[in-house]
Amino acid sequence: MDFTSTEDLTARAGALGTGPALMLICEDDCEIASTVRHHSDAGFRQIVLAVPPGITVPPALPEGVHRLTLDRRPDDMATTCVNALIAGRPAGAWTGYVHNAEYIYHPFAETRRIGEALAFCAEERRDAVLTFVVDLYSGTLQRGQNGVDPNDAWMDEAGYFALARWSEDGPVDRQLDFFGGLRWRFEEHIPWERRRIDRVSLFRAKKGLRLLPDHRLSDEEMNTYACPWHHSLTGCVASFRAAKALATNPGSRAAIKAFRWDGSIRFDWQAQQLIDLGLMEPGQWF
Repeated sequence: MDFTSTEDLTARAGALGTGPALMLICEDDCEIASTVRHHSDAGFRQIVLAVPPGITVPPALPEGVHRLTLDRRPDDMATTCVNALIAGRPAGAWTGYVHNAEYIYHPFAETRRIGEALAFCAEERRDAVLTFVVDLYSGTLQRGQNGVDPNDAWMDEAGYFALARWSEDGPVDRQLDFFGGLRWRFEEHIPWERRRIDRVSLFRAKKGLRLLPDHRLSDEEMNTYACPWHHSLTGCVASFRAAKALATNPGSRAAIKAFRWDGSIRFDWQAQQLIDLGLMEPGQWF
């Protein structure tokens, strides 16, 4: 089932059913196939590829993978496409989003599928899962490369921190701004508003809900990291997106000779590694 526009997606998104659905924002051609495969294996029943002009997707897509053909690249493609999907989803249906070369991990992903994790969240009266973007990067960075190498992927073991999130009334309850990874180490090349690594990547659709340009949701409770009464399950997004941008953008590519540093470790493509590093919280789920 393909969609010809965001309006068409909103009108017919109900046909995707009530199971976990994912919007995959295809910013370029990089690792689209591996991104689809990872999330299909994780248990997302329906995946919608948002494809702007000039992007080539794999010719043979697995069952349950659909194409949203865009006639132009919107200024903020993520919010435009995700909000079109939210508007057409049944109330309460779990919905997520990533960009290409990004991979969502949930606790115990080696033995439990995403639907099990989200069912637990619903039982805990949680309507969203806060995720943290863990920047991945290639072990070597040669001139002309894009910093992406799934077979030699590295990540930062240290350097993550959080600051209080403030509103006009003071600190926001149970919300923090999280930082770390390449966005922290190479902050001189990253605009301030793009340095945070917290993202609400998974949430239950409802009428009027909107994804905001800074990766928060319009419902403030959905942006919290925990319930008032206990710790909540969180996830991670293992992402080559920052490495790709830093390695290819004219303003940074000449200044950066390598991504690896003393705090680098190999990424083993396992959720347990992220739990062991304290980057992902299983909450009360065992």
